[in-house]
Amino acid sequence: MNKKIKIDVVSDVVCPWCAIGYKRLEQAINELKIEDKIELEWQPFELNPNMPAEGQDVEEHITEKYGSTPEQQQESQERMTDFGAELNFKFDYFNGMRMANTFDAHVLLDYAKKQGKQTALKMRLMNAFFGERKDVSNRDILKKELETVGLNTTEAFALLDNEELRTKVRSEEDYWKSLGVNSVPTVVFNRKSALTGAQPVSVYKQVLTELLQS
Repeated sequence: MNKKIKIDVVSDVVCPWCAIGYKRLEQAINELKIEDKIELEWQPFELNPNMPAEGQDVEEHITEKYGSTPEQQQESQERMTDFGAELNFKFDYFNGMRMANTFDAHVLLDYAKKQGKQTALKMRLMNAFFGERKDVSNRDILKKELETVGLNTTEAFALLDNEELRTKVRSEEDYWKSLGVNSVPTVVFNRKSALTGAQPVSVYKQVLTELLQS
């Protein structure tokens, strides 16, 4: 069977459910042993497109955006940490943690796609933000993470302020929003069907199996 499944994962680097959703999807693919039948591409989505360069305190941000109390936030973070541990993904929430602007990260992910290292960079940035207390809007940090996955930092940074590329990334964000994507993760299969939120491994396995059999 030579059929491939095209998967678009619309997500943000600072979205905890995106990390959990992808790790569950990855587990489903691995358990079905169909890695060679998957073509996966990350699509840009900014949870906070107007986030200032200096970021914002996470607790303050979540309270402002969702109205969550500090107690509710702590409960949610503990749950996230437990889910992450099951998937070998580290969440290290801490006092003073700041939400970051992720637009530069999305521009670099577009560059990484052409180099065949998009998933490697995406997971590196997610691990850096959630598990290593790093500011993924800081260009020095971004440069180090590009090096870590073996990407050419000079080439990548030459593109970072390229207005044409930045416009392209904004257009892609608008494209997915125009299709009705307003929450992430949204996992799109063959550009025909989609699952939103971090689904259980069993759900991803069922959908993938049905697609391979159809």
